[in-house]
Amino acid sequence: MPRPRPVTPVSPISGPDTPRFVIGQDGRGCWVAIEVHGRAGGLFRTCQAALHYAVEATAHRPDAVRIAAERVELRI
Repeated sequence: MPRPRPVTPVSPISGPDTPRFVIGQDGRGCWVAIEVHGRAGGLFRTCQAALHYAVEATAHRPDAVRIAAERVELRI
């Protein structure tokens, strides 16, 4: 009888509705993390803090967060 193969875990969060974040600086130099659909976001003192927020909000998916080269504005 063959041995069972290990199962590769599939991310429980996937698909078009999954959160994706853009991180960048606004005009005042604050760091901004914005969910691309406008459902979440925030202002942060450092890039590290914004990145930490976005990574946690996306269940640590490396493809879900990108750093913007252009200015990013948080609209409330």
